[in-house]
Amino acid sequence: MEWMPDDPCADTRVARLIDANLDRAREGLRVIEDWCRFGLDRQDLVVPLKDWRQQLGLLHADCYRQARSTATDTAAGLSHPAQQTRSNNTQVLKANASRVQEALRVIEEFARNGDSELAQTAAKVRYALYDHEVRILEACGQNQRRQRLEISRLCLITDPGSNDTSGAMLKRVELALQAGVSLVQYRRKQGPDALRLQEARQLADLCQANQALLIINDRIDLALLVNADGVHLGQEDMPHPEARQLMGPDKLIGRSTHQIEQLHQAQKDGADYLGVGPVYATATKANRTPAGLDWVRTAEHSARIPWFAIGGINSHNIAEVLGAGASRVAVVSAIMGSDDPIAASRELLQRLG
Repeated sequence: MEWMPDDPCADTRVARLIDANLDRAREGLRVIEDWCRFGLDRQDLVVPLKDWRQQLGLLHADCYRQARSTATDTAAGLSHPAQQTRSNNTQVLKANASRVQEALRVIEEFARNGDSELAQTAAKVRYALYDHEVRILEACGQNQRRQRLEISRLCLITDPGSNDTSGAMLKRVELALQAGVSLVQYRRKQGPDALRLQEARQLADLCQANQALLIINDRIDLALLVNADGVHLGQEDMPHPEARQLMGPDKLIGRSTHQIEQLHQAQKDGADYLGVGPVYATATKANRTPAGLDWVRTAEHSARIPWFAIGGINSHNIAEVLGAGASRVAVVSAIMGSDDPIAASRELLQRLG
């Protein structure tokens, strides 16, 4: 085994190796830091990354920099086909986290004999980044769901009746998804829990296959069991803080609102989106007085988060709803009660632009 001096700077090869890996680690941290700052807008995720980058910068001694020689580096500019397959931001973040962790491991090994402070710092940052990466990826998952929610204009609510079969309900949803619906809310007021769980699982598979969001109405337990994208809660359902504690930070939580005070409270609580209605009389909410188009106009001026007008909306009256200020609607019978769910979905999507 070749002897390695106690001082890493005494061996140019070791100094060059440490210098290169310090550059890799700091560059990778900067990539992750900037996405957390500009892509996720999460200062709490940015602060540790900046601190680790600065710690490594302070320990990047001049002797390491002076040993640098890119002209004689036989691997300079070498790339790998895997670098061309990073098709989304999450893959970029994962690749850079791995890059940082690998570089820090190299530093830890070669600096241990003569630069213990650097070796210890590299080990500390490496272990901390393992946990921090998980938090960042959770935030990315939440961010992606919110981005997909932002572009969704039509929410399909299943609400099967007591005589509807699961097969018929699932087929209508599948056809709507094929037509371009990107958000489904599973709502069943009647039937045993075993049936609800079965249908929720089947809908989760359908939505995943069609890259659509799945929201479960009322039931946080079902949402968690089928790994749905979120839950929709009414005014009498679980309060938001407790719902968020159960759902975790990366899932969507929607809230039904019927008056301005409820809308303001839902936004204050941190809801991801709102249901605004019922706009018209509807058989699915027969006991609730329609709020009318004035409520839509009020929501248009007051809502700061995505919201869906809901209640008796169909192809015949959607123009009025859009004219009152809505840009998103949620429907039940307009699609689920149609003889041609594909045509019904396409017509509504076309009206929504």
